Amino acid sequence: MHVRKCLTSSSLFAIAALFCINPTAGFAAEAEKTVVAPAAAPKTETAKSASSTPGPQEVIARINGQPIYGIELIRAKKVIMSNQPNMQIPPERQKEFDLQALSQLTSAELLYQAGKKLEIKDLEKQVEAKIEQGKSRFPNPEDFKKAVQALDMTEKDLQDYTRRDLIISNFIQQNIAAKATVSDEESKKFYDENIDKFKQSESVKASHILIGVDPAATAEEKKKAQEKISKLRKDIAGGADFATVAKESSTCPSSQQGGDLGYFGKGQMVPPFEKAAFSLKKGEISDVVETQFGYHIIKVTDTKKAETVDYKEAKPRIDDYLKNQKVSTAVNDYLVEARKKAEVEVLLK
Repeated sequence: MHVRKCLTSSSLFAIAALFCINPTAGFAAEAEKTVVAPAAAPKTETAKSASSTPGPQEVIARINGQPIYGIELIRAKKVIMSNQPNMQIPPERQKEFDLQALSQLTSAELLYQAGKKLEIKDLEKQVEAKIEQGKSRFPNPEDFKKAVQALDMTEKDLQDYTRRDLIISNFIQQNIAAKATVSDEESKKFYDENIDKFKQSESVKASHILIGVDPAATAEEKKKAQEKISKLRKDIAGGADFATVAKESSTCPSSQQGGDLGYFGKGQMVPPFEKAAFSLKKGEISDVVETQFGYHIIKVTDTKKAETVDYKEAKPRIDDYLKNQKVSTAVNDYLVEARKKAEVEVLLK
């Protein structure tokens, strides 16, 4: 439970994003914020207007002789739908949707096949480290396990996907990203032409402790939650460390970071939480605040006034953004040429 409006993100998408299971989420850490645009879906003479769900072990395509199975398409579509919960695919467009997802799987396979030709030192150690990093993003091992299972995966499958992702990332880094550069002139021009993007509203950095309460909770359950949060507030007033109390008692996933929510501006939190946070000075701790999520104690750890970020401060982020754009374009260009040379056989019915 979280007070940010982006709480709608599901654990299904979280696990996919961590390990690039979503073929539309980008193919490398260097371009992780850039979505690789779908290439044109491969044509097949046997394609029909309607699409039936393939069996998990059904071969739906072969890329240079390497099979792509139905389970991969099923997972890819699950992730796409979980990232866009309001998206509806009418029956007459299901085939198109399937082919777009398959096109992304084809792109990933082409990059993987190219990446396998490059040596990666300590690959298995990197796989293990990335999986452990992913696990740490979840409140507990059970939530992690459920997220993996939601994609019809085992941890062995997750290891395979993670290995593929690292191989693809290494290929893009060595063959594409390493060649992408951004000049000072390009960076400054972007800043000057997009100055509005660098205006920041007033913001605060805050941590919180949440004792969650179900909206349908009984009066007795709410009373117990209030008593618990009040005791925690007294403990903190008596000298208890805020971050430690958050880790031990908060029911929000942010408890893993000592309750840290990072910086946020007005309009990003639910009104009662926002009102309390913006009324505090740096270092101050709120009284108990009630929201639809339960009861909170808020600590403001920093504040920022409204300002326009100057070019020197913005430049590293601009450089990253422009480089990611160039990498994305270069990846697409590479895939266009790779598809021309590849043997792509579509068997999806």
